[in-house]
Amino acid sequence: MLAVLLVTFPFFALVLCGYLATRGGALPVSAIGGLNSFVLYFALPCMLYRFGAQTPIAQLLDPAVAGVYLLCALLLVGATVALTRHSMGWNDAAFGALVAVFPNTGFMGVPLLVALLGEASAGPVILTMALDMIVTTSLCIALSRLDGAGAHGVAVALRNAARGMAVNPMPWSIVLGGVASALQWRLPEPVDKTMAMLGAAASPVALFTIGAVLARSQMNQHEYVPPGQYVPLALAKLLVHPLLVWAVARAAMGLGANISSFTLSVLVLLAALPSASNVSLLTERFGAHGGRVARIILVSTVLAFFTFSAAVALLT
Repeated sequence: MLAVLLVTFPFFALVLCGYLATRGGALPVSAIGGLNSFVLYFALPCMLYRFGAQTPIAQLLDPAVAGVYLLCALLLVGATVALTRHSMGWNDAAFGALVAVFPNTGFMGVPLLVALLGEASAGPVILTMALDMIVTTSLCIALSRLDGAGAHGVAVALRNAARGMAVNPMPWSIVLGGVASALQWRLPEPVDKTMAMLGAAASPVALFTIGAVLARSQMNQHEYVPPGQYVPLALAKLLVHPLLVWAVARAAMGLGANISSFTLSVLVLLAALPSASNVSLLTERFGAHGGRVARIILVSTVLAFFTFSAAVALLT
């Protein structure tokens, strides 16, 4: 366990540094947007492209991995909405479900799992990230529009989601990396080295930015939110999601699905990650309860230092 903590501690320590820097005023809130843009438009796309280009295309398009992960996501979204819909509208129930099922794969999962398990983990990581960004997010946005909106409202929501994905560089970098892998195409060496330098910056800056975003969310939300509205969903993300993925994957393996023990470990650890910080931005855009979602992200990130480390110790 100590060996695991020695690996995971620096990652969570960088999140804490970003949080404390923002809460203490060393990092102006106005600077967070610049950090976010650097990670989103430069560092992470370069990292994802290089991982995609270096990963066999069969791993990037693995139907067994995609089926298991997507089925678990749909089951958890459905269960979360069903259990919370009685006390809130579709908008808050849908975004509560999204934050309970969408792990922080981009900002935390890619660098953390590659550091723990090596670059062989990149294929499942990239595939599940694409599923969360394209399928799970679009589904939850569509569900969020059912409050007092007819079919036109859902259609508009899906169109907005598609537009948002079209201008998001991360799916494009995944696609281009996959194309490069399939064609065995390599960038010119100077360009490749430039992208390698930008990709190397993704991990520390992304983790620091997570802490800064969490601090900003807390500073902007002053209303009281009962713990019962956010602690259970944070625990669902950290405990129910990975257990569900493990159970479904083991069942699929028993039925003959081609999923290795290594891939199973990667999938479970992905599910054990804390909630994605970008869900808070979507929550604000679609008018759901931002304070509740911000608290789910914060609690899941804090507790993940212990729960994720325990999951690593059990699986590796």
